Amino acid sequence: MFLPFNAFLKDSTENQLRVAFFPDSYLEVNGAAMTSQRLVAFAKRKNFPYLCIHAAKKSETWQDGSVTYMTLKRSPFSFSLDEELAYDPFFQRYAGRINKQLLEFQPDVIHITGLNDVSIVGAYLGWKHQIPILGSWHTNLHEFAAHRLAKMLRFLPSSIVSGITGFAEKRILDGAVFYYKMPKVVLAPNQELIDILASGTHRRSQIMSRGVDTEKFSPAHRTLDDDVFRIGFVGRLRAEKSVRLLADLERELIARGKSNFKFLIIGEGSERKFLEENMQHAELPGFLDGDELSRAYANMDLFVFPSKTDAFGNVTQEAFASGVPSIVTNIGGPKFLVEPGKTGFIAKDLAEFVEYTVRLMDDSDGLSRMKQYARENAMAKSWDAVFESVFDGYRTAYDLRDRRYQVK
Repeated sequence: MFLPFNAFLKDSTENQLRVAFFPDSYLEVNGAAMTSQRLVAFAKRKNFPYLCIHAAKKSETWQDGSVTYMTLKRSPFSFSLDEELAYDPFFQRYAGRINKQLLEFQPDVIHITGLNDVSIVGAYLGWKHQIPILGSWHTNLHEFAAHRLAKMLRFLPSSIVSGITGFAEKRILDGAVFYYKMPKVVLAPNQELIDILASGTHRRSQIMSRGVDTEKFSPAHRTLDDDVFRIGFVGRLRAEKSVRLLADLERELIARGKSNFKFLIIGEGSERKFLEENMQHAELPGFLDGDELSRAYANMDLFVFPSKTDAFGNVTQEAFASGVPSIVTNIGGPKFLVEPGKTGFIAKDLAEFVEYTVRLMDDSDGLSRMKQYARENAMAKSWDAVFESVFDGYRTAYDLRDRRYQVK
């Protein structure tokens, strides 16, 4: 039985709101999961009442300070979306159990994070109880799916593949925008997405940036002092990350007579074998974490991130914090992080990736200045400021609870 929550309305300016969080990615190794974990940790540190419901290998519920955790095991019918991230078409079976937990917790706001099994249940229960919903966009699902589809159809002529993937990308984006009409407030990591969501949903829209740990990621962790120019990449080695461009970049550098360089490619995925077989100057240590990851970043001289599907690009900021300038593509969220000529460059194609890389290899003074600018840029980013803005979004969603539409 579903009971109304109207009796629990409060003045959000006087009482801390109770938030139920439904992150689609929490235990996985990616930027969205890391951000979700930090958000929950912020709520605990601030002693804010918070309910975090996410998928895990075991179903259980426990309390840790002001945070209540509820983990739910996906069914054997789940299918993989990417590495550890999965979708369970039968996750709705937990609706009754989650509803009972919501009745006990009495949330004022529900926070969903995307079009996936966990958040769909959260959105449904929010609608059922008429609890204000805030939605945050973490993954460019439409671009992600288009790249996967292009890889599957690569045996077809490129013109046909382009038409099919373009159609699929538009339809998936339209579906995602429609889904985000349910929240009162929508958050996204860059202005491009904010504009799409604001015009498509007519909801209050605001930036949800991401911070960076400037102690974990710092030039102080550098351990190498030689004349080898190290070009780094950190992320999943998958087609949607466009990692084959790294092999193309190496080939072009060799063609230009460059030899005293090395690629440090950190991560795992299906493209690893291709990179191992097609690169001469590459070290692929696999997935790294903790001090190993900190040292790896700090030992880079340049960070190259060819992905066109990232909504934000945490790794770019981690590189900046480590004192490493970055070259990114002109498509996706990372381009909003880079200040061209100061913290890195934005490249539209392979030729520009090559041009900017060679420029920095040949200009040690310019590279040193950019390393300093990159570190200063990261020092200005605070996780607390990011999450305080999220809680401001919760208050806005709560205050708009009786309004059907709220245009940006």
